[in-house]
Amino acid sequence: MSDSDYHSLSQDTVFDLLSNSRRRFVLHYLERAGGPVRLSELAAEIAATENDVSVDELTSQQRKRTYVSLYQTHIPKLQDAGAVSYNAETGMVELAAGAGEIGEYFHQQGTDRQWQYYYLLLAGVGLVLYALAALAGVSTGVLFLLGAVVFGAFGVIAATHYLSIRRGRTELPTNLVDRE
Repeated sequence: MSDSDYHSLSQDTVFDLLSNSRRRFVLHYLERAGGPVRLSELAAEIAATENDVSVDELTSQQRKRTYVSLYQTHIPKLQDAGAVSYNAETGMVELAAGAGEIGEYFHQQGTDRQWQYYYLLLAGVGLVLYALAALAGVSTGVLFLLGAVVFGAFGVIAATHYLSIRRGRTELPTNLVDRE
């Protein structure tokens, strides 16, 4: 199926495609790769994740079992739906036109923290503490120390926010692989 032959998917079809952890992993991995990848590389990554080992620690049986499953079942199903394109001659697989539509259902909803509330809360608490300290007539040194603590807390929240965003881009979402 070429990208020009693509037709809109029903919600039932999308849910059926996403009902399998290997297909979810395929879509996630290809999205992160940003281009074509070898089916053997994809199979190795999935097998390593499912077996909770590094790619280097995989047995040939683990690799083969996952590769065959992808080759015979999951890639054809995703290809028929227009979500991936697979070239059997080169062994390369990549996202296709239908992947964008599936992506609407694929991404986790409501898992992002509302970081603006953390910043707003800290700013409000800092302002109230600073105003109370100033009204109470505490020394300039104490006001400076209080300001430094609030400023440091902003730094901690900003660093945590940054790391959570960065981790979210590189880690595999927990809903992609069933662990038994």
